[in-house]
Amino acid sequence: MEDRHHRGEKAFLLRDWKRVVHTDAGEMRVLRSFRSQRSAERSTRIGFINMEPSTLFIPQYTDSGLVLFVRKGEARLGTIYRNEPVERSLRKGDVYRIPAGSAFYLVNTGESRKLRVICSIEIDTSEEDLPTRNFQSFFLGGGPNPASILTGFDPETLATAFNVSSGEVQEILSREIEGPIVHMSDSRRPSAWSKFMELDEQDRLRHLRKAVREYGDEDEDEDEDEQIEWSWRKLLESVLGRRRRPESRDEWGHRHAPDSCNLYDRSPDFRNDYGWSVALDEYDYKPLRHSGIGIYLVNLSPGSMMAPHVNPTATEYGIVLSGSGTIQIGYPNGSSAMNARVREGDVFWIPRYFPFCQISSNSGSLEFFGFTTSARRNRPQFLAGRNSVLRAMGGPELARSFGVSDKRLAELLRAQRESVILPSPEAAAGGPDQGFDGGDLVADF
Repeated sequence: MEDRHHRGEKAFLLRDWKRVVHTDAGEMRVLRSFRSQRSAERSTRIGFINMEPSTLFIPQYTDSGLVLFVRKGEARLGTIYRNEPVERSLRKGDVYRIPAGSAFYLVNTGESRKLRVICSIEIDTSEEDLPTRNFQSFFLGGGPNPASILTGFDPETLATAFNVSSGEVQEILSREIEGPIVHMSDSRRPSAWSKFMELDEQDRLRHLRKAVREYGDEDEDEDEDEQIEWSWRKLLESVLGRRRRPESRDEWGHRHAPDSCNLYDRSPDFRNDYGWSVALDEYDYKPLRHSGIGIYLVNLSPGSMMAPHVNPTATEYGIVLSGSGTIQIGYPNGSSAMNARVREGDVFWIPRYFPFCQISSNSGSLEFFGFTTSARRNRPQFLAGRNSVLRAMGGPELARSFGVSDKRLAELLRAQRESVILPSPEAAAGGPDQGFDGGDLVADF
């Protein structure tokens, strides 16, 4: 039994992570998930960005869409939306999506507080045979460390393309040596990015916009079909500080960029005496429409449980934000797939169609956040409780399948008066934690 549960923990508690960025100013780690072989779902990675106070994740674009969730701290995000530069202030609980190929930078605006961000990384499985499909950042600026996307060209080629001297090209591409995440205030060695962040908001955004070629004025619903192309000339102009024409806006001065959405500000989709839950889909937050990603946040009171249920439309990934408890998963053949203790920092996944439940320990609340592989409204099928599929089906056919009378089955199914989040008399009681020590992965999350 213990061996089987150990195998279950190994399969459903995610531990295969890779550090993709690391400097003294911060880091980013990516946790690779298992891709279901039974469906055409997008492959999803989970990433963790940790940044020291007053630091900058330098301008870049990635080959994968990102959905950011601010776990701790405050940030400023600069990005390009439909060829218009925008900045957004983010705080704890905020969600924001960055499409693949969109330039962006991230700043920890806290002077004494670290920034913690959890993100989903949307891998396009149709191109997963390409060598870069394991998630790749393309840095707009840089030089030796990190390498700018410009360094793949000969200096003479760039000098000709931008109509500048080779010396100017060499000067720009040899400056940055601090890494992808840099301190914004270093009196000993002020960097180009420190100077970049000293500019006012409009100047920063103008510089970022120069890195992107105009790609049209399609309707917002068609933004995922727009072709994002990169202009080397405008990029070098931004670094050299060449002048450009003023940016265009509509007659009201709006940029039409989406705002963030804060999970903690939303009214719970479900709440009772035993906890609450919030779900975010494409109908609640339009930027999720083309991401193939849904979002949820659940808080279980001490000793309560999320009723056993099945997700018929999506695979689920979860991160324990606080507290401890138990996750139980069942195989289709009725055997136990996992019965594991989890605590803060643990990351788990639940395959589509697999029955499962989460149980909070008696010692405190269990809060977990996560992503699903569908942006459509999730309609879980509960297996117990007042709104269970078993109770809705009822009847002699179901009674016969259990080998009991209709009356006995009705007594069993109607004994639980609560729904969705249930009181649990045993509530994850038991021995010491045996789950994955997520602290090594997500540090101070």
